[in-house]
Amino acid sequence: MAEVTYPRLQQAVLDAVDARGLADFYRELLGLRYRPGDEAPPAGEPDPNGGDWLVLLDDDGNRALAFQSVDELRRATWPEPAVPQQLHLDLTVPDAAELEHQKERALSLGATLLLDRSDDPDEELCVFADPEGHPFCIFVA
Repeated sequence: MAEVTYPRLQQAVLDAVDARGLADFYRELLGLRYRPGDEAPPAGEPDPNGGDWLVLLDDDGNRALAFQSVDELRRATWPEPAVPQQLHLDLTVPDAAELEHQKERALSLGATLLLDRSDDPDEELCVFADPEGHPFCIFVA
């Protein structure tokens, strides 16, 4: 009997009208770094990668997220169903104090708070939209 093999998830890819801006948002939020060659150019210089495809790596050099430039993107309307979220990221923190800290960080980086259940005794969480409208959650786990 043949051994069962599986594909490996390389990264999640988010569409963005402003790929550089969204990549910078997640780079700051999650403490990631650009793949060599994808770093932002000096101010005022052309950014050919920022208008196409960018990859962020974790501390071990593994791909974490990628960003693909698109001409148009309809913002998800969650919790309203008109434009479904289709995919969202779940991020965790160890306790309520860290949830509050990360909530403030996310907002300062340009996220929009969609739902605040940080005081829910059963599931402390906040749901945000990133600057391009993709929902993501931060919750205590």
